[in-house]
Amino acid sequence: KSSAKAMEKELGTCRLQEKDKIAIDRSQIFQIPQQKDLETKVIVVLGKAGMGKSILVQKICQDWSNGEFSQFEFVFWFDCKQISLPEKQYSLKELLLEFFIKPQEGSKEIFEYILQNPDKVLLIFDGFKGLHDHENFPRCSASQPEKDLCSIKELLSGLIHKKILNGCTLLFTARPKDKLYQYMSKVDKNIEIVGFSPQQRELYITKYFEESPYCDNALKLIKECEYLFSHCYSPVMCRFVCFLCETVLEMGEKSLPSTLTEVFLKFFQQKIMFMQTDDTATQNQESLATLARVAWYLGEKHRSAMKSDLIPSEEVKEFALKYGFFLPFAFPRHSDSEEEEFGSTFSDFVIQNFLCALHLLLAEELKDKNLTKYLSFLSKKKKPYNWLDLMPRFLAGLIFLQDDPYFCSLSNEDAKQSTKKQKTLLKYIRRLQISTLCPERLLELLHCVYETQNNYLLQHVALRLEPDLSFLGVVLTPPDVHVLHSILKRSRKEFSLDLRNSSIDMHGLQALVSLRNVTSFRASLSDTVRLWKSLEQTKDYELLKASTEKFVLDPFKAKTMKDISDLCDLVEMQEMMMKCVQEASGCTSYEIPAIRNLRKLEFALGPACGLQGLLKLVKILAAFPSLQHLDLDALSENGIGDEGAKSLSEVFPTLTSLETLNLSQNKITDLGAENLATALPSLSSLKTLSLYNNNICDFGAENLAKVLPAMTSLRVLDVQYNKITGVGAQQLTDSLRKCPHIKNLVMWNPTIPYGVLEHLHQLDSRISV
Repeated sequence: KSSAKAMEKELGTCRLQEKDKIAIDRSQIFQIPQQKDLETKVIVVLGKAGMGKSILVQKICQDWSNGEFSQFEFVFWFDCKQISLPEKQYSLKELLLEFFIKPQEGSKEIFEYILQNPDKVLLIFDGFKGLHDHENFPRCSASQPEKDLCSIKELLSGLIHKKILNGCTLLFTARPKDKLYQYMSKVDKNIEIVGFSPQQRELYITKYFEESPYCDNALKLIKECEYLFSHCYSPVMCRFVCFLCETVLEMGEKSLPSTLTEVFLKFFQQKIMFMQTDDTATQNQESLATLARVAWYLGEKHRSAMKSDLIPSEEVKEFALKYGFFLPFAFPRHSDSEEEEFGSTFSDFVIQNFLCALHLLLAEELKDKNLTKYLSFLSKKKKPYNWLDLMPRFLAGLIFLQDDPYFCSLSNEDAKQSTKKQKTLLKYIRRLQISTLCPERLLELLHCVYETQNNYLLQHVALRLEPDLSFLGVVLTPPDVHVLHSILKRSRKEFSLDLRNSSIDMHGLQALVSLRNVTSFRASLSDTVRLWKSLEQTKDYELLKASTEKFVLDPFKAKTMKDISDLCDLVEMQEMMMKCVQEASGCTSYEIPAIRNLRKLEFALGPACGLQGLLKLVKILAAFPSLQHLDLDALSENGIGDEGAKSLSEVFPTLTSLETLNLSQNKITDLGAENLATALPSLSSLKTLSLYNNNICDFGAENLAKVLPAMTSLRVLDVQYNKITGVGAQQLTDSLRKCPHIKNLVMWNPTIPYGVLEHLHQLDSRISV
């Protein structure tokens, strides 16, 4: 088990928005390029609850104590759950030298040294969610913020806004949805922990059971329950599943629960029943109900900790501490004569979530019809309980598990009440307009329905899903994918999935793509090509062929060099598949449908990479035989210049289907226009050409005028906002007379006198003024 803990500490995989997943070493966390040494550095580690953020910062502290991160002489680590109670106030000195570790002597001298050397100080605030209550941070108003008492929010505000200890390094951990950065003037580095890969899950489970007699059976048992194995991507969930698996094997049972609700129902039952006698059963039920009420009270306030003297009774406190549901901690004292105060915090976010759901089910003051308002797929006008992520799922699961013997051991709920609540939930979901739900709330609905394991509900939702399902930009975790896969599989409909920028892993992508009723999908190019290469290596040619036929690329927008590289990889993949097909069937040609059917390609790399990206792109443009629209106009201006125009013009003969070419705002001069003009007649299908807002003068206009008659398919030419004078305008007008096929010439330029342009318009009405 200690080895499994070490595995959590090594977790360092990041998900960056619209970029590929990369693994970073802990030693790189504090590396910030182009950062001024004298300014406060703000680093944020994001990760869903249970991903190992706290383990990571503990490991950082451990590494520092062993000589790593030597740039810091002082490292202070704070649990935000413990320091964020609203009634508490601290000075910076108290926070650092009382709450953390009190020096045996020399506190004053140590604090003065810290104030004079802030660059040698690392402050870690773990679990920033405890400070998040939807209000802006108050500015620190203390006259001496380092020494005066103020709330933790004011203290953090002073640190973040560089009013206190300017030059130190601040490391925050938070959940992604807490959007910590909206309160900050500047975040220098974002890191996101995304969890275990399937291989890491297997390694963790193996390490957990390596000294157990059940080592051989445990991994097999967990992997057989695919839903629970998918939850093992979260280190905390993996630990719970391993604990339960160990219990099941010790009892001689041969299967694990099928839902998360059953897992934690059994977890609580095992924890309590193992030490329970008949005399204590009723008392434990009462204590558990009270503890569940406390969990809900704190959860509504986005908190998981409280002062111990606020716990309803000593019996409840002892019960929670005895079974490991609470962890105690001490508050700092303002003076040695002051009595020491203690607090309690829930030992795990999942435990608090489960207890909240249990409270909603057991609370007598809550009517059955009111239960549904606590589910997260409500209308946008109502506030979902997002901080309690898992609570709605547990609530739905518990409603359908009230006849379970494990549930009966925890409560006195009668059968009539349980049936009534089930009918209430069934009625609510039947009336729900599933087609109107946003992707996040649809996923939440799928999870809640899955937890019920009610066949009617599962089938009802499966049949009412929209055929076009978009999860664009919505992070899909392994449990999300499992639930989605399970419900799609039940439906008789055909589905089109958009999985772009969803961070779906390769195993999840393969699972969804392999469904027969998923007839088309979009996903990031790199993930798709990675999947295809894996299928090719395992010689799964049937699925490889099916997935290539389902993949949709059109339209495609390239915004980074990585996008261009991915597009090149796709073309390379086609060449590799051509060899596979040739070996298998003797056929000498094969086209990936997505490549064959790409009609619109947008290029928006910006000035830093515009030319470099285009020079790489032109090498593969010929691979897209149906390309009709090539758009190189971007808000940030690609700036391909004359070199890019020349390179592009060289591949014009291969772009036989191109109808629209947009080269606006690319710093093209007369030289580039001359190169373009030479090759433009080879674009036999071109209908619209835009050279808007470049640097083309009369010489470039003259070259364009010469080739217009030969461009027989052209209908619209836009040369506005260049540097063409009346001379170039006259040459274009003269050429236009020979081009009855052209319907519109747009050539307003600040360098053409208005009277001249008006006169030309009168000569030919196709010229726009």
